[in-house]
Amino acid sequence: MPEAGAVAPAEPAAPVSDEPRAFVLQFRLDRVTAVAVALIVVSVAWRAGLATRGWFSQDEFVIAAQALDARLDVDFLLRTFNNHLMPGGLLTAWLMVRLAGFATWPWVLMLAVGQAAVGVAVYRLLRDLLRPGWGLLVPLALFLFSPLTLEVSSLWLVGLLLLPVQLALVLAVRAQVRYVRSGRRRHLAMVALWLLFGLLFDPKALLIAPLLFLLTVFLFTDGSPWRSLVTALRRHWQAWLLLTVLSGAYLAFYLTRPARALDQLTSPGQVFTFLGDLVGATVVPGLLGGPWRWVYAGDGPPLVDPYPVAMWLSWLVLATLVVVTVRRRPSAARAWLLLACYLGLVAALFAVTRLGGALGPIVGTVPRFVADVVPVAAICIGVALFGLREDSEETRYAPGPLPGGPWAFDSSALGRVAIAALVAVGLGTVWSTVQFGENWSTKHGREYLATTQAELAAAPADTVFLDTIVPDRVVAGYFWPDNLQSHFFRPAERRPEFVEVAELPVTFDAEGRIRPVRIEGVKVLPGTVPDCGHLVESGRTTRIPLEVPVEEWPYVVEFGYLSSGDATATMRLGEATREIPLRGGLNQLYFPLLGAGDAVEVTISTPDIAVCTRLITVGRVVPAS
Repeated sequence: MPEAGAVAPAEPAAPVSDEPRAFVLQFRLDRVTAVAVALIVVSVAWRAGLATRGWFSQDEFVIAAQALDARLDVDFLLRTFNNHLMPGGLLTAWLMVRLAGFATWPWVLMLAVGQAAVGVAVYRLLRDLLRPGWGLLVPLALFLFSPLTLEVSSLWLVGLLLLPVQLALVLAVRAQVRYVRSGRRRHLAMVALWLLFGLLFDPKALLIAPLLFLLTVFLFTDGSPWRSLVTALRRHWQAWLLLTVLSGAYLAFYLTRPARALDQLTSPGQVFTFLGDLVGATVVPGLLGGPWRWVYAGDGPPLVDPYPVAMWLSWLVLATLVVVTVRRRPSAARAWLLLACYLGLVAALFAVTRLGGALGPIVGTVPRFVADVVPVAAICIGVALFGLREDSEETRYAPGPLPGGPWAFDSSALGRVAIAALVAVGLGTVWSTVQFGENWSTKHGREYLATTQAELAAAPADTVFLDTIVPDRVVAGYFWPDNLQSHFFRPAERRPEFVEVAELPVTFDAEGRIRPVRIEGVKVLPGTVPDCGHLVESGRTTRIPLEVPVEEWPYVVEFGYLSSGDATATMRLGEATREIPLRGGLNQLYFPLLGAGDAVEVTISTPDIAVCTRLITVGRVVPAS
């Protein structure tokens, strides 16, 4: 018993239970997750509505025709399409074209499922990477609603290529984060798996490997740049060896595939123009709700065309954000450097592969080329604003005014500025998205196909067509022969009947209406035989000169003649020949002939037949007015 007057020693305080704190944290996280799910649902539904306003574009028509014309074999899956090695995409396209044809909703559903998967993956990555809290929603919303990815969610071929690459990139980063933190090889195996998955859909997934290396160096090492580099190499050499072997093997195989020759740069100025467009007009405004204005680009997705004042303001806002976050959290500088380095990789890739040629000047204003930058930007901005999960409490919260003399701001004032900036970015995003939808809803290909389907439904059963090209605004001429009507209509519900030789063929005009055929081109010189023109008799070849020589090309020949009886004739243009049937009397024939020369030669093999002709035209099919 203690002595009188003595102070009893205090009993040790009971440890404070962590359960209430864990419960509060879990409850807060669940509310954040609920809002995140709502944001994902709203984003997917909104973009699905935009996608239904558009339709197929040039590349989609081409790949749909090729898929219907091909067997599902290794040769088809391992071919390159516009220099894209995309076996996973070709397999999906082959199945979808046969299932859906030109129907809209299956393609929109495919895009919506892909967007939802990527959105969920981004949120799970942010939860793993950043400290928990409402701040997770800022980079998530940046990714979900970025105007830079509208093309990915609206055009099925772009989505078919880039949604899997985005998914592979996000999940590979998540697996890499877990591997760096735990060292468990199963996470490294998942890194390799997701890299291979991305490579099934587009060679651009090769950038995942250097991204993982840069992410490890910038976000998961300390010290000087050289020390960070050495540390990352030494600690995780197995990862870099695996990624190098996989990427190198894929690249070696890719280089063996037949591909279109790359366009050559015409001047160094092209590179600077491209970089200015890509970074200054596309990426920076796009990350802050831009571009706010779009340039119509035919049936394809529009190009960015930001207002100059808004573009420079976006640069000012981004520069301010960089300065504030770096002053507030020095580790933010590494996040911004990571974003800059990855954007540099993307720019270098397209500078090598896309510049030069007719489309070179607009490459920097095509948003899909930087679609994979958006999830990386979400990661980096999240780290810069809120810090990594491993950051100390002081670094995480950094309460009070910002240090730095003239850079000091009252935290409440900074909060109000941040809210105003977020509202402005949100309104700009809504405006950019609405303007994209207005632009995207104009589809000449959809109108052309709808008109042709109605015309075919009303046409007589014996209506026959000569194969020719569709209008350039539907499928551009550089896609030949996939811009031929015989290719374009393969997935359609009603298909024209194309013939090689016809007396009264028809064709479609630019709007899709059925019209009689007229041949526009080079005619033959007048003949010298009275009341006949050029006389062709059995047993000898008659040479009929053209007004001007023609270069080699797939022409259509119009042959008007008067024959003394039924016969078989051979028409020759240079090295090209075609056998045609003749009927007695006054008639005309239309048929294709790929050749070149300065004269047409006609030979009749049937005995005792004479043919007179004054009308031979070598040219192209156009609709008669």
